[in-house]
Order: sequence, then C-alpha cells, then structure tokens
Amino acid sequence: MTRDVPVEERSAELAGSGQGPNRVEVTAPASTANLGSGFDTLGMALALHDTVEITRSGRETGSARVSVSGPGAGEVPTDERHLVVRVLHRTLEGLGLAPLAVDVRCTNAIPHARGLGSSAAAIVAGVTAAYRFAGLDVHVEGTAERALQEAASVEGHADNVAASLFGGLAVAFSAENRYEAVRLEPHEELAPVVFVPRSESETHAMRGLLPANVAHADAAFAASRSALAVHALTARPDLLHVATEDRIHQDYREPAMPATLELVRRLRNTGVPAAVSGAGPTVLALPPSGEPPREVHPEGFEVTRLSVDRSGVRVREFT
Repeated sequence: MTRDVPVEERSAELAGSGQGPNRVEVTAPASTANLGSGFDTLGMALALHDTVEITRSGRETGSARVSVSGPGAGEVPTDERHLVVRVLHRTLEGLGLAPLAVDVRCTNAIPHARGLGSSAAAIVAGVTAAYRFAGLDVHVEGTAERALQEAASVEGHADNVAASLFGGLAVAFSAENRYEAVRLEPHEELAPVVFVPRSESETHAMRGLLPANVAHADAAFAASRSALAVHALTARPDLLHVATEDRIHQDYREPAMPATLELVRRLRNTGVPAAVSGAGPTVLALPPSGEPPREVHPEGFEVTRLSVDRSGVRVREFT
C-alpha cells in the first residue's frame, strides 16, 4: 500500500537528507489581466520573460545578494528585501524549511509598473524556486494548487500569477477563502500586441479610482461580456471586439492615464479588440492579422508584437 506524502513532509525529508539543488534557474512569463471585461478574473500569459538564477551561498542564513539587469536595475532592492527573495523565504518557511542564504541574478525583460505582470512574475519565480529547492514541482497536481495559493496570497489576486504559473488563459476565482484558477487553451490565432508607454502606474493607486459600487445594468453587462470573452479567447476570436467591452473599471481610471484610454478607443474604432492591460498604462490589442492598424500611430508608446506563452513558468536545477 502506498500513501500520498504531504508537501511539508516531503520538504522536511529532503531538508533532513541534505539533498536538493545548489542552484535553480526560473523563467517566468509576463501576463495581461482583465482583457477588458474579465476584471480580476481573466489572465493570459505572454511570451516576454524574466529569468531568475538563485544559488545557495555560504553567508548568513536568510541573507541575499541580488544583481539586476534590464527593467528594475538600479531601482529595486539588491538584498533580502528584493521581492523574489522575500517570496522565496516566505514559501520555504511555509514548507517548514529555514530561509536560505542566496546569490540571485535577475535578467529582466518585463517592464515594471506597466500592467504586464512584472510583480506576478517575480512572485511566481520566488515560489517556484522555493518549491524546487524543497524537491517539489509546481506543475504537479496538488503541489500546483498549493503554489497558486501561496503566490496569490502575496499578490492579492490570482489572475496574473495563475497565468504566469500555468501559461495560456487563466480564469481565476475565490472559493471557500482560497484562491483558485482554471487553465484554458487560448485560440491558436491569438496574436497579442502591446503598446507600452514610458509612464508607470501602481496597481493600488489605480484601484483607488474604482467606485465601491456599480449599477446593476453595468454588472449585468460585465457578466455577459466576460462569459463571452472566455468563448472568444478559446474558440471564436472573431467575437473579441464585443467580448472585450467594459463598463466597470477602465473608464474610471482615465484621469490617471488619459493617453491609454484614448489609444484603447482609437484602436477599437478601427475594429481592433483593445483593452487596458491589467491596471495599465499598457494597452493590449488583439488584431486579427497580428498587425496593429496602420492608421494608428500613438506617440509615447512602444509597440511590441508578442505571442501567447502556453507553458507557464519553467525551472531548471543544477547540483
């Protein structure tokens, strides 16, 4: 007779044996959330990645030395206060293991504070690395649910972290005080284009612009469009223009990012499905051809064509 070994017990066994990798390398994808109508519910992984290499060191337990290249360099902490390290240590402690002394090298490609899930990718990298140091795989059933719960508890919602963890399209929700998500396969013809401005935004500040209540008619509109969005994103991309309509969050944020909402409207007026990516200020477009309309030339935005990341976080270990 066999029995399932609880995550904590498996971790303790590994720690007690002195086994486990000396170094892990985690590659976490960017993500776009909401997709117009699916506020705090829909997330999709994008093929733009941050890579984090974490190596055990012989310094004081819990200490960290971090180097960063790309977005965030010179701006984020370079010690144990770095988000990846904080999440790594929090997750290890939750698994019954002591914090590690580590050297961390972050090679970033995801813009910070632009609505492309940079914090979610860092959180997912920290959780994934902790699980691998504990001899666990975040893609295994049972462990995956625990990893999602850990990551979403740090982020405060599950749409971005679920997409970054599992790839593809995530439908996130809460049930019985737990974060949950269902992964769906996006339609093969989806060809995301992101318009990334130079300006930044902070999610908590953007949330402060949202009203405490919305009209019943707007809530019903949002429910119909978000349900349609799931179908459009997975089976009927020709319905995306209608499915990405929103009444409950984007317009309320316009005072903080008028150029973003203006660009969303310009794209939509040409027939291109477009929405604010996450809390903004990046704009997500899903043109049928994969090419943005030639008549739209937004000043102050960098246009990048991406594909959907269908694999989610990836990890390698080195002894």
